[in-house]
Amino acid sequence: MAAKLDTHAVVFVVDDDDAIRDALADLLCSVGLQVRAFRTASEFLEHSAPSAAACLVLDVRLPGLGGLDLQAELARRNIDMPIVFVTGHGDIPMAVRAMKAGAVEFLVKPFREQDLLDAVAAALERDRDALEDRATLASLRARYATLSAREREVLARVARGMRNKQVAAELGVSEVTIKLHRHRVMQKMDARTLASLVRMYDRLHAAQESPAE
Repeated sequence: MAAKLDTHAVVFVVDDDDAIRDALADLLCSVGLQVRAFRTASEFLEHSAPSAAACLVLDVRLPGLGGLDLQAELARRNIDMPIVFVTGHGDIPMAVRAMKAGAVEFLVKPFREQDLLDAVAAALERDRDALEDRATLASLRARYATLSAREREVLARVARGMRNKQVAAELGVSEVTIKLHRHRVMQKMDARTLASLVRMYDRLHAAQESPAE
């Protein structure tokens, strides 16, 4: 079954063959996608990234910066745009390198139009999920920033599974005070349950340890 395409997304096409680039753009436009086409990787890099979900349909062999090198350059710039590689000169080592670096698909020309559309749909879905995840993380960080230093101390200990009495003893305050802090933390973080609060804290902690975020 063909994957559903997100017609609000943007597909970038980079291919130095004018006929192939136009054919790819026409195919993607025919299913309602927004397409921006470029002849070289350098031209693509000069374009600003969209705020909507996006993916890149990329030829491996290009004048100047090649497709695999562009993939590496995007990673260096922390631009996490899903890539669908297309090539008329592919080999197994090349495909393995591309996929290990995170490519969604590696299609060898000539390929079925539906295979490309399915790969693009999968790439856009991946990017849409990533955008939603980043938005969720940004919201969590904004809410966490409203916590006082003491509230953050309480949250860290509650997230480790400590009871109010244990937190109170460790911080040298009354259990009633800890309950008040905990209640305010729940309100500020918009957490309906203790489990959801712990998940929020774990997400923030994981993001802090990840260099990509």
